[in-house]
This record gives sequence, structure tokens and C-alpha cells, in this order.
Amino acid sequence: MTGPVARVHPVSLGAHKPPAIDSARYRQVLGHFPTGVTVVTAATDDGPVGLCVGSFTSVSLDPPLVAFFAAKTSTTYPRIEAAGQYCVNILGEDQEEEARVFASSGTDKFAGIGWRPSPATGAPVLDDVLAWIDCRVETVHEAGDHWLNIGRVLDLEVGREGGPLVFFRGGFGRYTT
Repeated sequence: MTGPVARVHPVSLGAHKPPAIDSARYRQVLGHFPTGVTVVTAATDDGPVGLCVGSFTSVSLDPPLVAFFAAKTSTTYPRIEAAGQYCVNILGEDQEEEARVFASSGTDKFAGIGWRPSPATGAPVLDDVLAWIDCRVETVHEAGDHWLNIGRVLDLEVGREGGPLVFFRGGFGRYTT
């Protein structure tokens, strides 16, 4: 079995110096792309941990892989990575409060939040989520000021029907058709 292969595009090797990008302009422009809102949780020896993530995506059907990005400045992410497994909770449009709790730092994020252990990893499945995906850490890659975590899906389930919580232009919203 071989490990993941990293490929660097020839243009990325320094043939051309890219223009400097202002971080405020970067956020403003990319804020026009809506993202779903998830909470990634893990069970640790010190209790449950979790963080709000808007960069979750499906990667592969065979093998079943998903991914998310976590800021290198996160104090929660290293505990999730060290656990070696986690659960991605897909939030519904009525779960903005949960998103705000898990986006904060320095608080007991699980105080007043209902949850149960997931079947495969024991990571918290938050009450009333639209769906959950139980994963084992497959690989972690450095990606600028973030970590790219690719997880192998061990189990997953739809929790309920409803619309997703969406993040767009710096705020939470709902998906409408």
C-alpha cells in the first residue's frame, strides 16, 4: 500500500511571483461563496471537544473520504487530530446558536448542548443535526495557515430533514430555492 502523493504544479515552483493579495479583499471576495456549516467533534480523555467548520467537503467515494480545514491557531483542532477520529455534524438552518457556541473559544462548548456518542468512534453527535459523518483521520497536510484533514468515513447517517445552515458574506443564513 502506498501513501498519498503530493504534486506541486510547475507554476508553483517559483517561475512567476504572484501578486500580493490583501487579506480583507480576499475575505470580501471569497465571502460571496456560500458554505455549509458543520461542527467537528471528538471524544478525548479530557472530555468532548468540538469546533465550527465551514470548509467541509466530500473528497472520494472509493475509498469514502471527506475533508475539512482547521486554522493553525485553533486550540481545539490539535485535540481532535490527536484523538485520531472525529464526527462531522451538519447543522440545520435552526442551529445558528450551536454554530456560534462551537465557533467561540475559551468556553465549555458542550454546556447545555445535547449529544450522544457516535457508533463507530464515540465522538459526539449533536442533537437534531441534519446528518453526521463518523471518520478516522487518514492524512493531515499543511496548507498555508491551515491544516487540511482528510478523514476516512466509518459510518454516516441522515438525522432529519430540513434546510442547512449556511455561511455567506460574513453571516449565517438559510438556503432557499
